Amino acid sequence: MTEKKEQVTGLLLAAGGGRRLGGRPKALLPYRGRLLIEHAVDVLRAGGCARVHVVLGARAAEVRERAALEGCVLVDNPAWESGMGTSLRAGLDSLADTGAEAALVALVDQPGIGAETVARVLAAYTSPRTLAAASYGGERGHPVLFGAGHWAGVAATATGDRGARAYLGTHEDAITLVECGDVARPFDIDTAADLVHLE
Repeated sequence: MTEKKEQVTGLLLAAGGGRRLGGRPKALLPYRGRLLIEHAVDVLRAGGCARVHVVLGARAAEVRERAALEGCVLVDNPAWESGMGTSLRAGLDSLADTGAEAALVALVDQPGIGAETVARVLAAYTSPRTLAAASYGGERGHPVLFGAGHWAGVAATATGDRGARAYLGTHEDAITLVECGDVARPFDIDTAADLVHLE
């Protein structure tokens, strides 16, 4: 059984409207007989995140109605159309005063990343100053773990669809890269052609 790290909260970004998928929100895409958002939450939990916050945006009311997200803290991002940066900020804001010392940030549209990857990145946590990320063949990817000492800096630079890229780019030396290429495939579900990965 994967060890739970109570200090680290899983933060799932699931607000996107699927613009390049013809306006189909990624959270509501079917995957293995359920919704993609349900699968993503289960991956975070199975990987060791005892608490999970989920940021919703596009068709949030429908997601709340259809998805089984019991035990999750659901965070609405009314500015989701402005890009992933707004979801990251909303998610980090939701962690204030919860006692969380770090956030493990995952994306709803990466079903090729499973619990083993989450567990490996979670294991890199040592303190609120931790900054860690999964890597694939040496290339940084998701999930990313931000200790609370980094939240203000991330929020200040998270704009558009770049998320935390700017912050990570200026803190390369502080990032612990955790190789996960042997246990995961970090593809995104962005276009209709990518839907083959959900079959």
